[in-house]
Amino acid sequence: MNRNLDERLMRYCMIDTTSDPHNDTVTPSTQKQFDLARLLCKELTELGMSNVRLDEEHCYVYATLPGNVDKPCPTVGFIAHMDTAPDFSGTGVKPRIIEDFDGEDIVLNEERTISMETFPWMRAFKGKRIMVAGGDTLLGADDKAGIAAIMEALSYLREHPEVRHGDIAVAFTPDEEIGNGVKYFDVPGFGADFAYTIDGDAVNAVNAETFNAMSCEVLIEGSSVHPGSAKDKMVNAGRIGCEFVSKLPEHMTPEHTEGREGFIHLTGMSGNCSEARLEFILRDHDRPKLSEKCGIMKDLAAYMNRLYGEGVVNVELTESYRNMYEILEKRPEIIEIALEAIREIGCEPEISPIRGGTDGSGLTFMGLPCPNLGTGGGNYHGPYEYCVLDDLEKSVEMLVKISEKVALLEK
Repeated sequence: MNRNLDERLMRYCMIDTTSDPHNDTVTPSTQKQFDLARLLCKELTELGMSNVRLDEEHCYVYATLPGNVDKPCPTVGFIAHMDTAPDFSGTGVKPRIIEDFDGEDIVLNEERTISMETFPWMRAFKGKRIMVAGGDTLLGADDKAGIAAIMEALSYLREHPEVRHGDIAVAFTPDEEIGNGVKYFDVPGFGADFAYTIDGDAVNAVNAETFNAMSCEVLIEGSSVHPGSAKDKMVNAGRIGCEFVSKLPEHMTPEHTEGREGFIHLTGMSGNCSEARLEFILRDHDRPKLSEKCGIMKDLAAYMNRLYGEGVVNVELTESYRNMYEILEKRPEIIEIALEAIREIGCEPEISPIRGGTDGSGLTFMGLPCPNLGTGGGNYHGPYEYCVLDDLEKSVEMLVKISEKVALLEK
């Protein structure tokens, strides 16, 4: 039982760092992310890290733990994000620890309960220590558990100089939850040869594959006419928007997909008779299948324009990120280091694709190969979020093992 780790995670979770998707042209999207960034800079300095620096404009934290081996070896990086998802409140988080989980429903408050019927896999945590919030906020273990694991691993390595390791670069990023986590990341200044984001769930999982991702905006231009004299004249943009959504394949929605199945997901809609706007995200692990989904959107727009007039429905597609496995499959040793470390902490490793993306997606294509590792958290982005503290301790052990293994490599 690591009480320092418990207290560290609680301390970080109680700092509100929610990012703002409506302010995504500015990084950081919320100034309150600096509150955690400055605390981390202070703690990194107190731990004796070198090159501790805060990007005062864009809220990135960087530091290095100098190596203690007498031969050149690669520099490994560990990365986690400071912001929490805007899907649910991160203000006034009240973490609490269930010391010996009995495998039954967890009552968070009068309104919300973590039901084992809804989350049956949580019964496997019986007998473990679990951190949850109070029911009216998320916990913030995504990704403050990752930050806590990195900081605790650094603390352990400082206190145990007999553990041999090379230089270790660490970074904490803003705005990952709104897709801007690596927008201003200083890859050359970070100085790592490869890295790992600590931003997953199960501690035995290695994520080397993400979705390929596109965003899609459908803009509909209508023609508003007084409804009393609208026959054969009105083109109702709002109604056309609803019709557009209704014609999309239902089996391709997130609620009907799993594993390696991609999806088309409506994330927002607004409008009136004159104009309407639909926002979608398109995801698939396979690029050809993602292209097919883009084709569905374009073909449907063309069909609707044949019905209602050319130019009424317009589709704009923008690439968000690519599947990092395109790069990581050429660097299998990076994945193997993580798999070996997981085995050595007593877990059976599992390579699994992420049904989403991480900072590692962008970093990998910026020249920093970066698989994702887990912390023991789950039910992210909502009030039922948790972190299994026994597994978070395993995550700390895993980072120490990785550091040792990298020190054995030749630069």
